[in-house]
Amino acid sequence: MMQHPIDLEHLSRQTMDDKDVADEVLALFVQQAGRCLAELDAGGEEGHLTAVAHRLLGAARGVGAHGVAEAALALELRPADADALLALRSAVAEAEHFIAGLYR
Repeated sequence: MMQHPIDLEHLSRQTMDDKDVADEVLALFVQQAGRCLAELDAGGEEGHLTAVAHRLLGAARGVGAHGVAEAALALELRPADADALLALRSAVAEAEHFIAGLYR
């Protein structure tokens, strides 16, 4: 069975089966992911990068974006690793694409 970039069952539990709340939470996640990636692209001290990755990790876990959460954790552990940032970008793009597909 193929796993989606967003665990819709998890999201449904988190939002108590309220589709409007789920839609709002997903929109907020996309916005936050974009802000976090912009902050990571801007660079800075490792402590700041770790904090940004951790913030995205929490947001991803909240909506059931397990691939984003895994990639954010990897970057949190290795904030200077360009490959970890690239993997996070890819996971976020995949999640965003999946979310956009929910509304077509």
